[in-house]
Amino acid sequence: MHMAKRRSSKRGNKIEPSVQTLTFGITAPGGGTVQSNYIDLSQVASLVNRRFYRQGINWAVAGFKFLTASSFSGQISVNKLPNTWVMSNAWEKSFRAWSQMNREAIAEAESLRPKFLDFKIYADAEHHALGYSANLLPIAVNDHITASTATIGEWIPSKFVIPKTNGTDDTISHEIIAVGSNYPGTGASGLNAVSLIEGYAASRALPDILDPNVPDDAQLAAGSTPQNYLGALFNDGTDQTADVIEDMRFDNKQAPYPFENDGTHLDTFYPNGANQLTGLQIHSIETVTPTTIGGTTRIKGGNFPCGLISIDTLNEGDSAGVVIQIDLIPGNHRGYLCEPMTEM
Repeated sequence: MHMAKRRSSKRGNKIEPSVQTLTFGITAPGGGTVQSNYIDLSQVASLVNRRFYRQGINWAVAGFKFLTASSFSGQISVNKLPNTWVMSNAWEKSFRAWSQMNREAIAEAESLRPKFLDFKIYADAEHHALGYSANLLPIAVNDHITASTATIGEWIPSKFVIPKTNGTDDTISHEIIAVGSNYPGTGASGLNAVSLIEGYAASRALPDILDPNVPDDAQLAAGSTPQNYLGALFNDGTDQTADVIEDMRFDNKQAPYPFENDGTHLDTFYPNGANQLTGLQIHSIETVTPTTIGGTTRIKGGNFPCGLISIDTLNEGDSAGVVIQIDLIPGNHRGYLCEPMTEM
């Protein structure tokens, strides 16, 4: 008797078709000018695949390739949201608060919930000032002579709507940046912004100034009437125990990073917040010259929280065209290797 073969394939294991190489074009101004360009991988993937990808994804990138004209001479740097527990927790805590704000607002009118509601942030203050309209968009071959650029759909930044505490029913809205200080100034939309990392830092308890905070009598383990008689039990007639305890009392009791009220600093010092390593994390920097072989520069891949990428050009030469290619990695998240920010 022959039994029918069981099909073991599952749709969940299928890697969906998706564009794996994204191409962009920019002009790098010359004369030593620094220019920052921003890419939102979720926005771009939504455009090239005609599918909705949420911004709250930690994207895996295989690598970058830059094709530069011979007039380019300088540096190209790729920057990203910090790959730290601070960034992960800050994003999730604000995401949860934003979700709660929305749920409570539409509790009696669930039908108002937009289909494509999504927690969208800016990378930093400069990104916020430029607005999403300045995000780089992918290009295609078109007629093999001139490239065609994608037409954008709706991609709107999220806002926190905060009640004023002046005795009125008024509210004030702020957009959101990942790193840097709160309230960097008015952005492209006319709204100011709050920082994920600074908001997270302000919501957390500070470390103890001394840990452990031991009693003064702990060092008294010598002599005929030691207060710390348990320590004196193993005193071999020398001052060893007392000396060791003295070291323990004063050394290695404070965190190896600065924090508010640590005896020196008066504000929080979370990495990539307002005071410590302010700004985005540097992913890689490469030097490009007119003699760069083939005008091709490659930069390593990595993971990019929220898919937000800053590409900075410092061009000491003349204004030059630059083609950027980003290679993604096939995977099970609608064709890509990535994970939700809640699992970062």
